[in-house]
Amino acid sequence: MNAAAKMPMVFLHGWAMTPSIWQAMAAALSGDASEIHTPALPGHGVATASPRNSLAAWVEAFAPTLPGNAVLIGWSLGALLALELARVRPRRVASLILIGATPRFVADDGWPHGLDEKTVSDFIEGYASNPAATLRRFLALQTFGDDSRKHLLHRLSETACLPHAGQTPQALADGLRILADTDLRAELAAIEQPVCLIHGDGDALMPPDAARWLANTLPRARLNILKNRGHAPLISACDECVAAARAHLHAEFG
Repeated sequence: MNAAAKMPMVFLHGWAMTPSIWQAMAAALSGDASEIHTPALPGHGVATASPRNSLAAWVEAFAPTLPGNAVLIGWSLGALLALELARVRPRRVASLILIGATPRFVADDGWPHGLDEKTVSDFIEGYASNPAATLRRFLALQTFGDDSRKHLLHRLSETACLPHAGQTPQALADGLRILADTDLRAELAAIEQPVCLIHGDGDALMPPDAARWLANTLPRARLNILKNRGHAPLISACDECVAAARAHLHAEFG
């Protein structure tokens, strides 16, 4: 990218992860950015928990820390946060690069592109009673549909917020509840920034049709479907994610 066009990049990770999940991708894109930020989500890592378990509260906590004219790179729950930040703080956000994104995590009668409500409820109840086992199940589900399942599960486990690592289960439960309760479908038409969508064709957590819906609904979106990849292509297909992100930035900003 032209040096004059370089902008700060802010990487927002997924539920129960830590910022180290971005290590490879952030390093690869560092030459395309004026600065790199990899903050922890509320309740994850060393970040303090939000006082309320709502996406609006997380946006309120994050917005003051955003550098101006930023490119937000969000994965999974981080992608939901990036979408809402772009909507409510449009002057701070230049563009979005979203990996494994959806406007709504839970399926219902009008939205078939999510996990069924019973499965999500089981995750929430399971995390309350046995957080470690539930987190392992959640990590395993992220590897479905990916050619690199064994390596991917190992890497996800390395970067997860495990309860025995000093995390507060309730803080992570807040994030899980946000995933279950958030529905951004009605707000997406207000997001005018250019958006790059990157999605695995085998994603079992957030089906590819959710990304296709986003591509058809967001005013300025391009969709990249990665073959034989699941929910975490930022790890299993890092080079492809970097190439898609770089192509998007060059096309939009030169």
